[in-house]
Amino acid sequence: MIEIDNRTSFPIDSSIIEKIANFLTQKDIELILTTDEEIQKLNKTFRHKDNPTDVLSFPLESTPKAPLGSIVISVERALQEAQKFGHSLNEEIALLFLHGLLHLLGYDHEIDNGEMRKKEEDIIRHFQLPSSLIIRNQK
Repeated sequence: MIEIDNRTSFPIDSSIIEKIANFLTQKDIELILTTDEEIQKLNKTFRHKDNPTDVLSFPLESTPKAPLGSIVISVERALQEAQKFGHSLNEEIALLFLHGLLHLLGYDHEIDNGEMRKKEEDIIRHFQLPSSLIIRNQK
């Protein structure tokens, strides 16, 4: 189950997000949709980077029945990226959610040998989503 905390005025269709979550895990996930200002504060506090970002993941302890973790997405940044790449806000949020969820599941594109990129590509194809974050950032 996904618990969505939408702290913005943008309406979000959660159906694709729920399908992605159910495809990858049975654990509960918290999804916070927020502003650039709030995500910048979190980025500064937890990653020591004083700038807004598109998505952050916060895994929880691996204990029975505990939620997998929290994913925080800047809807402002997602809207900018959706417009830039010519797809919908919901598709961009789905891509960001997928990226964050893979991090919660232990994938890390900064240190792996392409495993996260491959997994992300496979899921994107399965759900017919636009190009992944990893691929876009490598161009």
